[in-house]
Amino acid sequence: MRIVVAGGHGKIARLLHPLLAARGDTSVGLVRNPAHVDDLTSDGARGVLLDLESATVEEVAEALAGADAAVFAAGAGPGSDPARTLTVDRDGAVKLADAAVRAGVPRLVQVSSMGTDDVDRDSDDRFQVYLGAKADADAHLRGTDLGWTVVRPGRLTDEPGTGLVEAGPSVARGAVPRADVAAVLAAVLADDASTRRQFEVVGGRTPVGEAVARLTAD
Repeated sequence: MRIVVAGGHGKIARLLHPLLAARGDTSVGLVRNPAHVDDLTSDGARGVLLDLESATVEEVAEALAGADAAVFAAGAGPGSDPARTLTVDRDGAVKLADAAVRAGVPRLVQVSSMGTDDVDRDSDDRFQVYLGAKADADAHLRGTDLGWTVVRPGRLTDEPGTGLVEAGPSVARGAVPRADVAAVLAAVLADDASTRRQFEVVGGRTPVGEAVARLTAD
């Protein structure tokens, strides 16, 4: 499979690229900084220069041409102001989905967040703005004809992955290593039955492959 990852130099993406490369997939990371291209090469991926914020839908569609799947793993980051959170976490995700439709990409897996269904729309708190941006992006993706999957992790950590998670439409709040989220993304991309599903994921006791298989068996 040829898989294009928006936010290709992000922490989750850089853990995902080697997993995809190891099983023979072609991973392409969209990056805006030329200095990051070599990093992606070391991850087993190919870097393509594209600024998701400033690019047009047509330009993003060109970058997606020939892809079997796309992944939205971009984010403005915790230190960003609310305006940029909207342009990346909401508008960037919407743009990628629209470009995937235009390019004929059949699958799009989106990294979202737990808590988006409980967002306080009246608050200008930075985290609430982030949750609102994710909620809007998820709603837009669910409204497309793409084979979408929305993955909503709990609090992300940089701890080593355990390969063990708890996943479901709604799970108790908790933390999850980014490495395990990357493993979930890889498993989802390999499982066509995971399309048109949305689920939460935190650290747990179930092997990633088994957890994804249980979701798709429901």
